[in-house]
Amino acid sequence: MQDDKTGRPAGEHFFQLIDSILRKVLIIDDEEKLRKLLARIIGLEGFEVTQAADCKSAMKKLEKGAFDVILCDVKLPDGNGVDLALQIKDLHPDSEIILLTAYGNISDGVRAIKNGAFDYITKGDDNNKIIPLLSRAVERVDLNKRLKQRENRPADKLSFESIIGNSKPVQRAIDLARRVAGTDTTVLLTGETGTGKEVFGRSIHRSGPRNKQEFVAINCSAFSKELLESEMFGHKAGSFTGATKDRKGLFEEADRGTIFLDEIGEMALDLQAKLLRVLESGEFLRVGETKVSKVDVRIIAATNRNLQDEIDSGHFREDLFYRISVFQIELPPLRERTADIEPLTNYFLQKSASEANKKITSVSKEYYDAMKQHRWKGNIRELKNIVERSVVLCDDHMTVEHLPVELQHTAARKGKTLSAFELASAEKLHIQKVLNYTNGNKTRTAELLGIALTTLYRKISEYGLD
Repeated sequence: MQDDKTGRPAGEHFFQLIDSILRKVLIIDDEEKLRKLLARIIGLEGFEVTQAADCKSAMKKLEKGAFDVILCDVKLPDGNGVDLALQIKDLHPDSEIILLTAYGNISDGVRAIKNGAFDYITKGDDNNKIIPLLSRAVERVDLNKRLKQRENRPADKLSFESIIGNSKPVQRAIDLARRVAGTDTTVLLTGETGTGKEVFGRSIHRSGPRNKQEFVAINCSAFSKELLESEMFGHKAGSFTGATKDRKGLFEEADRGTIFLDEIGEMALDLQAKLLRVLESGEFLRVGETKVSKVDVRIIAATNRNLQDEIDSGHFREDLFYRISVFQIELPPLRERTADIEPLTNYFLQKSASEANKKITSVSKEYYDAMKQHRWKGNIRELKNIVERSVVLCDDHMTVEHLPVELQHTAARKGKTLSAFELASAEKLHIQKVLNYTNGNKTRTAELLGIALTTLYRKISEYGLD
């Protein structure tokens, strides 16, 4: 059985793409068999697929809402895909269009790109090429969204006063950050994922001499090498497929301000060389351009990797490391600053309750105790997510029962010897983990646990896991 809209088998688990949101794809082709085949291939990769057989039906769907990517045949019963691309771009400028043709010709290809198409390919050459091409188009959609969000974002208000925590480890980090903020020195922030490196970066900028100018952040692990280079340094029109006009990069956006390079350890070696040139001379080249551009920015970099290990393994340039680590600040993991867990919990609790329009009147001591015992591999980000979940479940008084089962299990173990209750808690935790592993497939879960399906359903009901 298939879902008519997506072409995916009903009930089957699919990978979700960026930000856990299904990307919407529209296929426009009058050849029903080919259209359905493409829908099947694309749907199985986690895209939400809609189909149209001609220009008229496609425009009706496009008038109801935007699609991330449109796959369109050039020859349609009531029009031409190359001309349709121009209409689509007028209606949804952020959508990317891939044109398909049975018989490609150069003039159509040139006109397609001029009309805003992302790419122009021959039908049936290799269906395996469609998914990588779609992924690149989605990357381009995300890049454009990020640029628009940056243009419309409110002024940055973060400062050191906004950093929550009075524990010695975090106060040491704040003290170092305050000292370097008033200079133009390059800073390297190190620490585990979720420890608040971008918050520190923004606070350093706000307290520094460039605070009237832009703070521009980029996650170096979020893009392919080609798109990262384009986003950082910009590109010239025609330098690659989809580059329909000149575009400034983030370094130019941050001119006279600060650029925050998150996860710099993920950057490709050839891009590291270009970054080193910017650090040494302020010069760079846009993609596809030969004219050198100059920029004046302060660089704050961040990484959760041990860059010295990356240097030893040949993945990071030693000369770049010395340039970005002029002043290094290590941010402590949450498990080393347990005194800050309660105020952080209260902060996210108030924020989440306000956003959910809820009034949480009190929090039990056991709730705080369980939070303090947790290892927090995801640090502050994990804590924020857990508190948001608790707010969703809680109506008034927040207790340990509103925590994920893993934290409930930790709380149950505190100060107790092994008991029937604790064994039940361990069983509940184990069943939940296997259910998560099988994406809720109860037959598979029962097989992995070595129990009857009826027993599993009884346990699920008993432990409230349904």
